[in-house]
Amino acid sequence: MKVAIASDHGGIQIREEIKNLMNELNIPFEDFGCECSTSVDYPDYALPVAEKVAQGEFDRGILICGTGIGMSIAANKVKGIRCALVHDVYSAKLTRQHNDSNMLAMGERVIGPGLAREIAQTWLTSEFEGGRHENRIGKIAEYEGKHS
Repeated sequence: MKVAIASDHGGIQIREEIKNLMNELNIPFEDFGCECSTSVDYPDYALPVAEKVAQGEFDRGILICGTGIGMSIAANKVKGIRCALVHDVYSAKLTRQHNDSNMLAMGERVIGPGLAREIAQTWLTSEFEGGRHENRIGKIAEYEGKHS
């Protein structure tokens, strides 16, 4: 698995924590920024990462901003992306198992670094169950194909 990660100015601390986690888990990743503490526009970071995941350059992507909301909205505009906004461990597990999410969004102003680390580890290590969930994911992909 190879992961793309990015944040805007509101998610730098948690992005660094998740990078440390991926190093510990020996998960290859590439950091797409941002490196500044001044205000930036989250789509400038979310969209390139989502495109790289959708194109298969990366298996998964992680995005962090103040709430995670803007990043998840932007990422989900890219065909083939299933970005889940998650602020608890249970949802992190189920979004992989049931929704086969390929991107994770979190909010640094909503959760702290410890919980973010638990969420990311759960999300990175959980697998899609397939089965009855495949049909549901297929319906989303079919709709996307017709309307994008």
